Amino acid sequence: MNAAVRRPASRNRKTAPKSVSKRIAAHLPVQEKNANRLAGYAFGLFVVAIIAVAAVALDLPAKAGNAIGDGLGRAGFAVDGYQIVGLNKMKRSLVDEVVTDELHRAAEAGSPGGKPAEALVDVGAIRERLLRYGWIKDARVSRRLPDGLVIDIVERKPAALWQDHEQLSLIDENGVVLDRVPVSQMPDLPLLIGPGANDQATALDRLLSGVPTLKPQLVAANWVGQRRWDLSFQSGETVVLPEGGQAAKDALEKFAKMDKSAGLLGRGLKRFDLRLPGKMTVRLPRAPGEAIAPAEIAANAAGASAPATTSTKD
Repeated sequence: MNAAVRRPASRNRKTAPKSVSKRIAAHLPVQEKNANRLAGYAFGLFVVAIIAVAAVALDLPAKAGNAIGDGLGRAGFAVDGYQIVGLNKMKRSLVDEVVTDELHRAAEAGSPGGKPAEALVDVGAIRERLLRYGWIKDARVSRRLPDGLVIDIVERKPAALWQDHEQLSLIDENGVVLDRVPVSQMPDLPLLIGPGANDQATALDRLLSGVPTLKPQLVAANWVGQRRWDLSFQSGETVVLPEGGQAAKDALEKFAKMDKSAGLLGRGLKRFDLRLPGKMTVRLPRAPGEAIAPAEIAANAAGASAPATTSTKD
């Protein structure tokens, strides 16, 4: 009886094919278990991103914020009033309008018909609107617990009047327009005349700072052709300055020295033209009442450095 011959297993036996995921995992630098975990994390982040996009699309963050603010208002943190500090010249009604508009918006964002929750009041928006008014140089808006707001106003100071065509306005030292002024209520301030004269207020102040004896006597400054000044003084005379900041400064300082030594202003003369370097042209009144000292005598009295002087009649 022959024993059954045991054949060796075939080397060509086909094995079950691996799945696609296992074949990909075999080439990854991580183990299959870790790869599955990473895939789970990636899917979770994807789901979170979808939820975030949907929340923004539905305006859920804003609604949640309003709900929280409304809850705080119900808990007692609702604005019941406000205080305005530092207001002097500006109309209070303008500030009231800005504040009440924001309080009304905050109330509507919470529970319509109720008091505005303090957390929903946009103090930055109040400040931004207040700074649009010329009178207000700065404004600080702060919450005062448990139920108030404080609006601290820093006003600009009026330094002059500006007349542009038929409009009369108050301006500060930098030429910022503060408010319109009726002619019947003009304050006792220097008058700047002409288009763009308000933008030259700072330059004019620097010009006059070099002539402290003349500055208090100034009544009006006419910005002529947007390039030079005609200065009118309390005694009735007009000083015509040349173009250019330095040229005008030099001419006005020489005139101030002559006026201090010889008294040019207040003698009945009408106009001093300083536009020509080293020369001063004086215009006499049409019908002088009293005897007026000749312009040449006034110039010579100022010393050898005085400019040559000519006179004309108006």
